Amino acid sequence: MGVGIEAEGVVREFKAVRAVDGIDLVVADGEIYGFLGPNGAGKSTTVHILTTLLPPTAGTARVAGFDVVREGPQVRGVIGAALQDVAVDPLLTGREHVQLQAALHGMGRTDRRRRADELLERVGLTRAAGRKVKTYSGGMKRRLDLALALVHSPRILFLDEPTTGLDPQSRSALWEEVGRLAKEEGVTVFLTTQYLEEADVLSDRVGIIDQGRIVAEGTPAALKAEIARPTVEVVPADPERRAAVARILERFGEPATGAPGAVAVKLELGDAGLAEVVRALDSEGVEVENLQLHAPTLDDVFLQKTGRHLEGADEPAPEPEVVEA
Repeated sequence: MGVGIEAEGVVREFKAVRAVDGIDLVVADGEIYGFLGPNGAGKSTTVHILTTLLPPTAGTARVAGFDVVREGPQVRGVIGAALQDVAVDPLLTGREHVQLQAALHGMGRTDRRRRADELLERVGLTRAAGRKVKTYSGGMKRRLDLALALVHSPRILFLDEPTTGLDPQSRSALWEEVGRLAKEEGVTVFLTTQYLEEADVLSDRVGIIDQGRIVAEGTPAALKAEIARPTVEVVPADPERRAAVARILERFGEPATGAPGAVAVKLELGDAGLAEVVRALDSEGVEVENLQLHAPTLDDVFLQKTGRHLEGADEPAPEPEVVEA
């Protein structure tokens, strides 16, 4: 498998501040790479460097084999980018935006119309295609921005926090489309996000950046397994049997902090130990009011690596948008 994105010792300074502080990256062709971190960690600056919008202060980066400094036009020819600031004209319709973008890429009139219809349907804007963008909600504008990034069938797609502000349905639809692009079309996706669920669901691998440096990297499963085992938490139906439950659970791992009235242990065998716990409780005749398995999260990884939580770790799903297609 080839390399879609690679960076070596990339630094970006703004006056006395190092927004990106010597990062190394390798992203394979067709891979979805999730780039996690809080605001100000260096995520967007990294994307701007890789998309040729900012030159690095030091280090080198190549996208699709092209140097981002010396071969900027070639890089821009093979990438698509949907960045945080959505740049759309409020007086044009959604369809006019896509057709204009297609024209800039040299497509003929028939191909422009076909591509516009295809992409607007793909991002769920067919019914709103003839409306001026000034009537679109924020989430609709972000979906239009994704369609614009896909007009020329890019080999590599950069998505900078693409689902911020989207309602759950729109977010799910975007996840589905991103997954399809990678699996069916072999598109390499570089995704920055604060949403842990997004990174967990979509990414083949994750990089966690903090204060301009990558502090952890790997598959979501490997990162979580590296720092913590899952915890099983049991609340007996009879509170008097908490001591008996504790004796049973201690066979399966070390004690952990649980909710009031519960007994908890970190499972030595991971998820596979849960069935053994249930059988042991049953064989001892312990009636259980509640049993829960708490899996480690990417926020646990971030907490261990940086000493703080990711900002998006506990964010509720956004409220549905007022204006919709």
